[in-house]
Amino acid sequence: MTAPADTSQHYELDPRVFELFLDPMCKYSCGRYESPTDSLADAQVRKLHWVAERLGLRGGERLLDIGCGWGALALFMAREYGCQVVGISPAAPQHGFIARRAAEYGVAHLVDIRAGYFETTEFADERFDAVTMLGSIVHMPDLDGVYRKVRSLLAPRGRVYVSESCFRNADMHDRFNDDGGTSFVRDAIYGAGEMRPLSSFVRAAEDAGLSIASVDDLTDDYRLTIDAWRANVRRNADRIDALAPGMAAEMVRYFDICNAAWGYTTRHYALVCRRGR
Repeated sequence: MTAPADTSQHYELDPRVFELFLDPMCKYSCGRYESPTDSLADAQVRKLHWVAERLGLRGGERLLDIGCGWGALALFMAREYGCQVVGISPAAPQHGFIARRAAEYGVAHLVDIRAGYFETTEFADERFDAVTMLGSIVHMPDLDGVYRKVRSLLAPRGRVYVSESCFRNADMHDRFNDDGGTSFVRDAIYGAGEMRPLSSFVRAAEDAGLSIASVDDLTDDYRLTIDAWRANVRRNADRIDALAPGMAAEMVRYFDICNAAWGYTTRHYALVCRRGR
């Protein structure tokens, strides 16, 4: 499997930066909106229940969250569903942040956050009922290898949920992968990353021996999520720049590029696959 790229630069920032523009859970992926007037916090709670439904969680399952961010999904699934969650992140600030919240919420015994990259993490004989990758697979260059490893870790009838921003098709990838906006997001924000068309994810999953359970277009949800994040950054720009000089303008540019691209060059999809046996 290809060695992982160094993608932790954005996530090495002071956690207080993210607390100034994300929801109270610090969930750094799109919410799920019933109405444009929904609050960001409500949309994020709704999204996590929706992910649990897509995975068929009933309570007490073992869950692997790859690229666990600031722990929103891991902590939520432990608190709300009693899941035993293993999270993986290469960013050191996230580990301490999640540990503090897990202790505060009384779920430290259910949440195990490990340092490193999924591609090089050893799991011995561990198996999981569900695997999640919310906005993290963009940082993994070996798509086929990732899906093969995920399948090997899934218990029979286990499910994997992947949500990612995608080029609308292969032609859009070829035309816009190296333009100014894409390069800025990849280099300044992601550190390293590769946006792909949805068809690449479907093919890699099927080639790994997984079956497609569902595909959902969450583009409109992500547009509203980014609107909320951008408004929070603008409202708290001085406080963000005090922690990370110049970060507020950089984040607004990032959000503007994303929302300008939806529907033209990019979409945001959630793909759920399952292992048969």
